[in-house]
Amino acid sequence: MRLGPDALHCAACLARPPAFARTITAFDYEPPADTLIRQLKTQLRLSAAPVLARLLAHAVWCDPPPAALLLVPVPSSRASLRRRGLNPAAEIARDLAARLGWPLLRGALRRRRETPRQTTLGRQARQQGARGVFHCRRDLSGRAVGLVDDVMTTASTADAAARALLDAGAASVTVLVAARTPRPG
Repeated sequence: MRLGPDALHCAACLARPPAFARTITAFDYEPPADTLIRQLKTQLRLSAAPVLARLLAHAVWCDPPPAALLLVPVPSSRASLRRRGLNPAAEIARDLAARLGWPLLRGALRRRRETPRQTTLGRQARQQGARGVFHCRRDLSGRAVGLVDDVMTTASTADAAARALLDAGAASVTVLVAARTPRPG
């Protein structure tokens, strides 16, 4: 959701604060920029990943965290991996790590169970479905983590993943997302 210039949190975040400390996003998920995401996710154009990473890196440079982050991509579901053959978040994270010179930790975050496709679900169903879906297989004690994803809609996935990273000892989690879906109205 777009915030006013002086707003620190949206209403949904005030009602249930997310586990992550902040979000850095490259652009709103709306035309014409949303085409890049669709090219990567549905047309499987891998050439879109470096473009998205470059845009996200620019957003990071404009609003940098206090120190380099350990980048961890959000894992795709098995069904999405079978359908696409790739994890969009991991593709963006790989190029983002190279561009920023930050370390990338693949495979640390895992899904405990499969979830239905979120595109058809509302906010409450997404939040309920995402709770407890992730776990982290690595010790992240004291690390500042950058959770990388392609699109943030309700922040349910980011929140669930951030909670798993914090449970693994991460000192903080910053969500780095190529696009953020603006709330209607």
